Amino acid sequence: MKYLRQLLLILLISFIGEILKCLIPLPIPASIYGMVILFACLMTGIIKLEQVKEAGKYLIEIMPVMFIPAGVGLITSWDILKPMLIPFCLITVVTLITVIFATGRVSQRIIKKEKERQK
Repeated sequence: MKYLRQLLLILLISFIGEILKCLIPLPIPASIYGMVILFACLMTGIIKLEQVKEAGKYLIEIMPVMFIPAGVGLITSWDILKPMLIPFCLITVVTLITVIFATGRVSQRIIKKEKERQK
């Protein structure tokens, strides 16, 4: 019963994110709204970590299973995707390098500022 209650709480917050997606005309996915709401509730203490911890762990554990339908969809759409394979690969590599570079730079700045603050 505890898992069901925790899962329903997470689903309720996700549903609120879906409602916000319909009401706010921004190109932000509903899941992001839901995560921000859950984060805010956890940080303010409206929701205690114990109220969602086990269900959250379970959802993270089964996350790889959730990618199976998307993978099957890609395989069944291979004829459509094949002509676009090189642009997709190029975009993926450029994006990966950009994200790695940006993450490294931001991390270096944070570490540098932290060291300066400690001195």
